[in-house]
Amino acid sequence: MNETQTAGSSPNLGALPRDRIARMTGVEIFEEMLAGRLPAPPIMVTMEMGLREAERGRAVFTGTPSAAHMNPQGTVHGGWISTILDSALTCAIHTDLEAGELCTTTSLTVNMVRPLMPGAGEVRCEGRMVHRGRRLATAEGSLVDANGKLIAHGTANCMIFGIGQ
Repeated sequence: MNETQTAGSSPNLGALPRDRIARMTGVEIFEEMLAGRLPAPPIMVTMEMGLREAERGRAVFTGTPSAAHMNPQGTVHGGWISTILDSALTCAIHTDLEAGELCTTTSLTVNMVRPLMPGAGEVRCEGRMVHRGRRLATAEGSLVDANGKLIAHGTANCMIFGIGQ
């Protein structure tokens, strides 16, 4: 599978076309995004991260935080860490959706265990769905640095709803 668009690549960015995705399962949507046939969200450019792998119940993002993502102490802002975790966790759930279903994060818990420094290189964030009900799903995941050291871990709950709701 190919990578979704990130900073420096040709633009195929925007919201997913609802008329088209209404007929696709979640995993089919991510296969199309990875192949470049569906747009990546514009936030991927801003946050310097992108989707790298997706299969039913699992999603992997990578990112390279830069000085643009620093907080006043000179470390990568917790918002960047939370964003990549939220993306991986929510997308892990999204890959399990049936045609006509969407999901949105209802809660996100992030536990940061060590600082992430700008210039640390590429990080990897993997989300895995751990529960799927009719209207609520839960995923857990972790963010590791290039050496495999844990930076943060977390959980997310997502509400599942129909595309027309």
